[in-house]
Amino acid sequence: MIRLLEEFDKSTPCSAAELEYVQYVRQIALEKIAPRANEFDSSGKFPWANIDVLNGIGLNETIVPAAHGGAPLSFSAILRVIEEISRACPATAITWATTMHAVEPLLEFGTEDQKARFLPRIVSGKLAAVAITESSAGSDVLAMRTTLVPDGDDFRLNGSKVFITNGDVADLILVFALWPQAGERRNQLTCVLVDPAQQDGFEVVRCESKLGHRASSTAELRFSDCRISAENVLGGPGGGFNVLLYMLNKSRPSIAAQALGIAGAAFEETLEYINYRRQFGRRILDFQGVQFMVADMVSELVMAKSYLRHVGVLVDTGANHFDIEASILKIVASDAAMHIATAALQLQGGHGYMSGSTVERLFRDAKLTQIWEGANELHRGRIGRSFLLSNGTSRD
Repeated sequence: MIRLLEEFDKSTPCSAAELEYVQYVRQIALEKIAPRANEFDSSGKFPWANIDVLNGIGLNETIVPAAHGGAPLSFSAILRVIEEISRACPATAITWATTMHAVEPLLEFGTEDQKARFLPRIVSGKLAAVAITESSAGSDVLAMRTTLVPDGDDFRLNGSKVFITNGDVADLILVFALWPQAGERRNQLTCVLVDPAQQDGFEVVRCESKLGHRASSTAELRFSDCRISAENVLGGPGGGFNVLLYMLNKSRPSIAAQALGIAGAAFEETLEYINYRRQFGRRILDFQGVQFMVADMVSELVMAKSYLRHVGVLVDTGANHFDIEASILKIVASDAAMHIATAALQLQGGHGYMSGSTVERLFRDAKLTQIWEGANELHRGRIGRSFLLSNGTSRD
């Protein structure tokens, strides 16, 4: 069965060179990152040692164009990389993937000056963050209260953000705020590029303690009269909604890749256990009921992986509209991760339930994939609405 999954992974739509790099990342992750995953989870300390490992293999270069010092991979290959790191340590994967989430809109909407100023620091191994969520605005992004008001030729940023991954360790933060002068609330949404080290009025209020992904940093941020240069507005004042949609359509497949890394790790860990653990004189896997559970686990895993490949190809071939596909993928992969991790813990029984076991950690980590970047209930609503008829014709 492990061979089946390995052969499936080799069928990924990447070039031979990219696939070789993905396998290299997998080897490094298993050898240098996975052994420390439980330790970082237990301590809750930020995994700087793992970030150093990723920087040592030039991983940040893979999300930056060659013109700015990078060595870019296809989106399909990036998803595979995220999956492999998640298999080793989801907290490290979410840290790196969040940097990718911030870089994607900078590449699409940034001016040449913005790219020249911020991309070199990413290539050098720095981290980035995206600040959207507020205490009163989660999935309802337009309910945010953070504002960006003109102050001469520049702006003043005021407000607070919660649950910001990498918020206290990032060298670049994409902050979303409302520009009240734009009229309709949707047209007010604006994105600005913030350099925390150079920004007066920026404060890390606190870092959260979480159920899972304990080693990743999740911070509350406050912006008090932060002076933002007009040169740091991404996509122009009032252009934030397009920036947001573009970013989410790229970030949601990455959440799916994280989910599948978690699911794959939980499955592999448990498959070994049930092949050797004996009860009533038989291996656990000899019982038909357990075989049925394993069949469901691997079926969900392979089908979700297949759709991940499909969405990766859509992006790589220049598709402009894949938001519904991204939502479907996010639901399928994250639900599979939660089901597989739950089944893995059930199959390991008391051994799996104990703190410090790998499946116990993966069970906790899996839950977040159903929540962040839009709760799955939100995505189900979006998918359902896409089938509403308009003038007798379904929406394409």
